[in-house]
Amino acid sequence: MHTGNDAARFRLCVLAGLLVLFFLYVTGRLYYVQIVRHEHYYEKARGKYVTSQTTRGTRGQIFDIDGNLLVGNMPCQDVTITPCNIKKEHDREVTALLCHHLGLPAAEVGAKVAFKTRETADASGKIITKPVQYALIARQVPLEKARALQTALRERGLLPGVHFQNTTVRYYPKGQLLSNILGFTRVEHDQAIAQMGVEKFFDKEIKAASGQRVYERTRDGRPLSETPLQETKSRDGLNLYLTIKEPIQAILEEELDLAVAKWHPKAAYAVMADPQGNILAIAQRPSFDPNDRRSMNPEAYRIRITEDVFEPGSIMKAVTVAGALDYGVVTPQTMIDCGQGRWSYLGRPLTDTHGYGMQDVTGVIRKSSNIGTAKIALMMGERKLDRTLRKFGFGTRTGLPLKPETRGIFPPVNRWDGLSITRFGMGYGVAVSPVQMLRAYCALASRGKLPQLRLVDRVEDPATGEVTRNPVQKPVNLFHRPETGEEIVKMMITVTEPGGTATQAAIPGYHVAGKTGTARKIERGHYVAKYYGSFVGFVPAEKPAFVLLVTLDEPKGRYYGGTVSGPAWKAIAERTLKYLDIKPTVPLPEKKKAR
Repeated sequence: MHTGNDAARFRLCVLAGLLVLFFLYVTGRLYYVQIVRHEHYYEKARGKYVTSQTTRGTRGQIFDIDGNLLVGNMPCQDVTITPCNIKKEHDREVTALLCHHLGLPAAEVGAKVAFKTRETADASGKIITKPVQYALIARQVPLEKARALQTALRERGLLPGVHFQNTTVRYYPKGQLLSNILGFTRVEHDQAIAQMGVEKFFDKEIKAASGQRVYERTRDGRPLSETPLQETKSRDGLNLYLTIKEPIQAILEEELDLAVAKWHPKAAYAVMADPQGNILAIAQRPSFDPNDRRSMNPEAYRIRITEDVFEPGSIMKAVTVAGALDYGVVTPQTMIDCGQGRWSYLGRPLTDTHGYGMQDVTGVIRKSSNIGTAKIALMMGERKLDRTLRKFGFGTRTGLPLKPETRGIFPPVNRWDGLSITRFGMGYGVAVSPVQMLRAYCALASRGKLPQLRLVDRVEDPATGEVTRNPVQKPVNLFHRPETGEEIVKMMITVTEPGGTATQAAIPGYHVAGKTGTARKIERGHYVAKYYGSFVGFVPAEKPAFVLLVTLDEPKGRYYGGTVSGPAWKAIAERTLKYLDIKPTVPLPEKKKAR
């Protein structure tokens, strides 16, 4: 009798059950979408209305010790387009303007402008069509050129879809000045890649950190508000202040160029420091302009002044004699028989340019006698000679922040042959870098205190103004006898006085202490008729303002160090003394009155 009611109740139960199942399904699906897959769907939705913009800090700048800019950043703009936002009927006109103002090939630019959509596969493998949002047209466009393009586009109503992003390009305002030491950068994937020199050694400190801004955007990609949803700030790189003095650097390079023009050497080096080891100026030739590297000579690319080595020749003699004085092996008055210009040891001849006969040790230095120096080295013995040269830093790196830096060539004493003791002390059979020799003469100038060479004076954080100074390392005291320093300096003064080998390096009104060096080059194991000509010294000898080395590699026409490097040394030193306002220390010769 109740069959109809039972059927109705059954249908209601089934319907209720289905509703419950549907509700459970919807609840589960909502849980899955809102909780389990929340991040996935949130990011997909966010991508429709949110855009991000990378912000870049500025690479740190490099200055000389007085704040003169050596490496900076020039403002410019990157030009990009959003092809899908450029109307098809405007493609040709936009392409023409971009090519005209930026000097780009029409085919390349036209292809980028016309490429408005691309096909790609979604997660399920279905092919979908997406609008092309970005294409790079040109990097680092000068501001004047970029603004002219922007004006032209705006006037024709074509600016939408073309974008101008502020950026910077590395700029070297002094051109070739100090270029090998400063180095340079190149841009790769929007990043500045340091290539050499200070730029590379201090890349971590100078490099800027990128940031990011996240905005809500319109369908065509424009931010809805200037206030970002979130932001990670960019950071500027640290600024470096070198020990270099730009005016002295300019003097040194100008005079080095004149010497190169006169003697046409294969290469040339000049480096100046104060006796405490602060590099005031440093240069080499060949060199290059880092602002224009299109035709750069590969030979100019290297930092030869720290990487290359050369047999120093007679500029090593002052170091050897200083060691002999300090060990008490000789005194300035000790007489040495230099013979008649030729002497044999172990069956091998050693010669001087002249026969100097009996000379005191001062005369050995003044005349630059090979024979006299070799005999003094024999009086010292291998161990003392080896210790002397190593104490002055030969065979070890100076620690300048430039890579690569050579250790030079100086074999351990257990690998010396019988002739080594007569050759090493006069600068043959060993090889040094220009900065190693400069450091050794800093020790002579400071009467036996070997300094650590410094190229960076301080580092500045441009965000806070905080300055961190590069500490000055305590010099190593080399001499045991307090008199040694003055004795060797007095000997070196005679080199630039009448009768010495470097009268062309003498400066009226000052005592100049120095040493000439003329060394044959070795090729395929044999000495050949090619030379290094050097002069290294300091002035005023009583209280040196600076130490300076000038070396010419394979000068043409003449090759003696006193002849080819001495005059360049004098010109640099004389101008530097005037710049530093160092007053004469000895009376100037009286001018003859005209009758």
